[in-house]
Amino acid sequence: MENQYCKVGSTTHIASGSQASTRLVSYYQTFVNMAEDTRYSGTQLGEFFERKAKILKKAMEELA
Repeated sequence: MENQYCKVGSTTHIASGSQASTRLVSYYQTFVNMAEDTRYSGTQLGEFFERKAKILKKAMEELA
């Protein structure tokens, strides 16, 4: 069976394009705020938001 490539549902990398740095900063701030939110602190969801924020921070540092 041959591989098929389809554009439906395809995505672009978060750190690509002319607006990449602005997008990364926005997402980073969102995840930091959600991680600091009292509803999520001390929960697995809060830890998830913290991990996402760390990943985005690393991506921002690589762009700079």
